[in-house]
Amino acid sequence: MKFVIQVCSQADVTVDNEVKGKIGKGFLVLVGIGQNDTKEIADKMVKKLIGLRIFADENDKTNLALKDVNGELLLISQFTLYADCHKGNRPNFLNAGAPDMANEMYEYIVAKCKESVPVVEKGVFGAEMRVSLVNEGPFTIILDSDEIFR
Repeated sequence: MKFVIQVCSQADVTVDNEVKGKIGKGFLVLVGIGQNDTKEIADKMVKKLIGLRIFADENDKTNLALKDVNGELLLISQFTLYADCHKGNRPNFLNAGAPDMANEMYEYIVAKCKESVPVVEKGVFGAEMRVSLVNEGPFTIILDSDEIFR
């Protein structure tokens, strides 16, 4: 499982010119589900995501988490995080989760985040989306379960 976390002052996602999710200050998170991911891995990733202390405190030190700043989440499913570009110029996506499994895991992650974060918005799984954000910092972190938990 891979999360690309971008600190933002605002973000939104549209499908067919209709806004599907919109947040203020918080994280825009691109969510990649791998073929071997489980709910146990998702639980650990969500806990890490929500606990990340990457917002500045009064001394301009990255010391505050989402809850400390009343932060919001926008979660976007993105299987292309599992692109394998080792051979040739066309990436393969064999390591990405199958669509049915990945959608189930994505919805599980959204539900888990809603247990701790008051405002959680999302994109539309499998849709052609337009994602916009104002990235603050810029501050972007990549969480990869293969590097952190396995």
